Amino acid sequence: MSDSIAGPDCAAWQSLAVASHELQQQSTAELFAGDPQRFSHCSVEAAGLLFDFSRQRVDQRVLTTFAELADQLGLRERIAAMFRGDAINTTENRAVLHTALRRPAAGGAPLIVGGQDIGALVLAERQRLLDFAERVRSGRIAGSSGKSFNRVVNIGIGGSDLGPAMTVEALRAYAAGAPSMAFVSNVDGCQLADALADADPARTLFIVCSKTFTTQETRANADTARAWLRGRLGDAAVPQHFAAASVNARAMDEFGIHPDYRFAMWDWVGGRYSVWSSIGVSLAIAIGRSHFEAFLAGAHAVDQHFQNAPWAGNLPLLAGLLGIWNNDFLGLPTLAVLPYDQRLARFPAYLQQLEMESNGKSVKSDGRAVEVASCPVVWGEPGNSAQHSFFQLLHQGTPRAALDFLLPVQSSCGNQPQQELAIANCLAQAEAFAFGQPAPVGQPYRQYDGNRPGTLILFQRLDPRTLGSLIALYEHKVFVQSVVWGINAFDQWGVELGKKLCEGIVPLVRDASQAADAGLTSSLRGALEYLRRT
Repeated sequence: MSDSIAGPDCAAWQSLAVASHELQQQSTAELFAGDPQRFSHCSVEAAGLLFDFSRQRVDQRVLTTFAELADQLGLRERIAAMFRGDAINTTENRAVLHTALRRPAAGGAPLIVGGQDIGALVLAERQRLLDFAERVRSGRIAGSSGKSFNRVVNIGIGGSDLGPAMTVEALRAYAAGAPSMAFVSNVDGCQLADALADADPARTLFIVCSKTFTTQETRANADTARAWLRGRLGDAAVPQHFAAASVNARAMDEFGIHPDYRFAMWDWVGGRYSVWSSIGVSLAIAIGRSHFEAFLAGAHAVDQHFQNAPWAGNLPLLAGLLGIWNNDFLGLPTLAVLPYDQRLARFPAYLQQLEMESNGKSVKSDGRAVEVASCPVVWGEPGNSAQHSFFQLLHQGTPRAALDFLLPVQSSCGNQPQQELAIANCLAQAEAFAFGQPAPVGQPYRQYDGNRPGTLILFQRLDPRTLGSLIALYEHKVFVQSVVWGINAFDQWGVELGKKLCEGIVPLVRDASQAADAGLTSSLRGALEYLRRT
């Protein structure tokens, strides 16, 4: 099957269009009434996750057509091409091999790409990373004064921040004995100031995460951190207090990164897919070797499941096509991600980059325009808090959204009675969204229409292995959707224009008097004039 074929080119797409028109005439309650075994027919358990899509507005005909669409698109071969290292990132002529980062140390065939044994490279760098993490945790790697580190400050942005920050927060229960962790991404300097407000410079380790070591925001924060350290401990202390994940050896030399505290990155791993790599060094320090390896193992289990499971029970396939069903056929342009565990508070933000930077495209890989709605807007926050903010709109407002509920059975902080309240709230909301409730006579404002489609993802506990599985599920969901839309999910040219324009505006902000002669728009000139007056 040619890679230029997208979902709308397939006969199965037209079948889904017909089915969607008919199913929108049926309520969720009617779907359940017509299938007493709906839960067993519309749920799949794999890799430690129970994926319950019984409240989605689909029937067996739609699920069968999902499989037909996957076959018509040649999805099996597209998956195989990614895993074997074909250059599926066509605009940059690169392989896409974040999956190689979580291959186990033992067993399996070698992964040779471009004449290199990628598996061996990954394992060697992983060993260096984990050795470094263990030595920091134990105090064998210490600061310039010989004191162990009690604070680690991760400096990065995008995937170099969202992945480590989200996973460290999610797995806080597994961080006993580790230094405290802080994450700095914003260029305005406030996060860094807060991270250093009570920090002991003699016991602070900075990790600069930037593939090129030139990212504007990251360099600004790193330069400020270095100046802070120099001012307190002197120039000679810098190498003992700075590590990095980067490919730019010259820039790291000039900055003063310790030669043994540098970790490799590869161009076949995009930033938003990089938490499994050296970008995860902060996570490895936080949770230690065994838990980090469990995190990788959970993702690898989903990788194997994605490659081998039949379509009817393939979690990424189902998640991806349910998302397309809601977005393109049922007209639901947003996805609310609702974790019922405070430890997953940053998970919606993590998925925003994963999904919207990957599939937020209007041009297909072959250069033609995307004919249908592509990536939905992803948003959300912990569900119990959300119940008292935006759930009003989701239940009774005119905008509509698809819903993902994430629910652990066991408490992440050891307070099971309160987790049981969270579980009850989650299940109650899922039922209310699906089935609604008629208004009492004379009280139309108490009408709940229901028919809001939701997927419930249940798991026993939020441990490293489960988090790895959960992230990998969403990664592969994004890939499935990119194939259906005909999009290259692994570039992000949309972020470039603003960055380029910023380079020319920075000097004008610092000297607004130049604005009159710069050929600027009236809006930009007006803002700069305001800066000059204040």
